[in-house]
Amino acid sequence: MSTAMQRAMRLAAVITGVAIMLTLADPSALYAGKKKKAEAAPKQPNILDVLDYSKIVWPNPPAVTRIKYLNYFCCDKFTPTAEKKKNSWMDRMAGGETQQQQMADKPLFALWTPYGLAEDSKGNLYVADGKVGAIFVFNTETKELQMIKHGLQARFGDIIGLAIDDSDRLFVSDTKMHRILVFDKNHKVEGTIAQGLVDPGGMAVDNENRFLYVADAALDLVLVYDADKLTLLRKIGTPGKNHTLVDPGQFAVPTNVAVDGDGNLYVSDTYNNRIEIFDADGNFIRQFGKAGDRPGTFMRPKGIAVDVDGHVWVADAVQDRVQCFTPEGDLLIWMGGHGTLPGQFRTLAGLYIDKNNRIFTSEQFPGRVQMFRYFTDDEARAELARRKQAEKGNSDGAKPTSNAAATNSAAR
Repeated sequence: MSTAMQRAMRLAAVITGVAIMLTLADPSALYAGKKKKAEAAPKQPNILDVLDYSKIVWPNPPAVTRIKYLNYFCCDKFTPTAEKKKNSWMDRMAGGETQQQQMADKPLFALWTPYGLAEDSKGNLYVADGKVGAIFVFNTETKELQMIKHGLQARFGDIIGLAIDDSDRLFVSDTKMHRILVFDKNHKVEGTIAQGLVDPGGMAVDNENRFLYVADAALDLVLVYDADKLTLLRKIGTPGKNHTLVDPGQFAVPTNVAVDGDGNLYVSDTYNNRIEIFDADGNFIRQFGKAGDRPGTFMRPKGIAVDVDGHVWVADAVQDRVQCFTPEGDLLIWMGGHGTLPGQFRTLAGLYIDKNNRIFTSEQFPGRVQMFRYFTDDEARAELARRKQAEKGNSDGAKPTSNAAATNSAAR
């Protein structure tokens, strides 16, 4: 063996001995370099978590705010319920984490293809996700999450629509199982509706008349059930025409429904690119909308809701717009466009407005639900009156109130 090789072997032995001594003295020493490198490149925050949401409003200032972006729901972090195990001596020597500690920092459940939306009396938001095979139940204030899961509370095929009545009974439409499951307020199955259904989708409950409306896209029908007895009362539309009917009162792939304060029924007639309106007896009242690619027109309207002022809100799946109309069909305001930033949409699907004037939208491909605040006609009039008073006070030498302060006050 050459002298040079002997020197190299002796040097390697010395280095190994030093490394062993360092490990015994401080097991983390060997990993210090990796830790410093990781600390030098911190994870970049999600842009949605650092944006100033209070500045995202419609229409643009100085116009009076009518819609304000609040938040979004996508996934949530779960800490495993099992007690965390202590690290093994090898974990401690390596400075590593247990598998449970690693899982605690990762989102274990995420929305995939959310569609139907509803809210219970406690303000919890329910989201149907067919791909996940579960109903997500979000606390809208804390984002804490519960789930109604396939195989546990019920058996799901492909869930689409949701509706909740005034006693917190939950109706869930399942297109693959051709039925509607009815849950009590404790999320226990208490009934099933299958009569007359092929492809049940969007639903709405008329609490006053105790009607459950169900849009069936395959049949081109809206079916009306007794919300308590779960029996079929009547059908609106004509089946068997292969989505070809265009006459008033007929449908071509109805997907979603909504009910206003007078008990009138609003239907997204998706393939006909229009909204049809009926009274509580099923009589046709009027329709509005036509095909197009600009605001005020439709290209596959889906989610639909009616606000406290009687305005009709429609989610357009192709235009990725939310549009607000008068009951007669006059466009009032719109928001959206293709994208993933707040107030933009990708494959917009569901739409829901709660009693606190919050608007919820669901998107199929980002797997996201966005939450907005609608400012009512009364709130808008009050803001205009405040501005006039401020202008008058300013002309008299009084100090005016800033528009930003007024907007924040109205938001509260």
